[in-house]
Amino acid sequence: MSMKRRSFIKHTLVGGAVAAGSLALPQWVLGEWNKTAFEAKSIDEALNALLGSAAMEESSAVKIKAPDIAENGAVVPIQVDVEGLENIESIAIIAEKNPVPLVANFKCVGQGTSFVSTRIKMGKTSDVIAVVKAGGKLYSAKKEVKVTIGGCGG
Repeated sequence: MSMKRRSFIKHTLVGGAVAAGSLALPQWVLGEWNKTAFEAKSIDEALNALLGSAAMEESSAVKIKAPDIAENGAVVPIQVDVEGLENIESIAIIAEKNPVPLVANFKCVGQGTSFVSTRIKMGKTSDVIAVVKAGGKLYSAKKEVKVTIGGCGG
């Protein structure tokens, strides 16, 4: 099958522009990646690498919403809402018994209430922990999620 010359040139130029554009994306567009924290095998290692400390205190200001039973561990909806804490810097989500427990980290900017909603992958039943860094201290809340079909190697 022969391709028309103009069509060939058009597709080549468009493909080249897309490839060049994706290689030239600045780091701030892609986000900051803390490889050490996201590859850590324990919660303490991950928090130390990510936030500089693993000393958390439970707080009623941090509320985590997750299902009691997740029918599929590959897609577990999680919501974290923070009210009453000032100078919120970040919100991290940890699945305690995952091979790599740190699942997500969100940096917060500005004042007021902070809220994140995402879906995570869980390998088996465990606690999901929300860790909020505010005013240089770490606050947390946790909720057990029972997984019936594993998403991380299960």
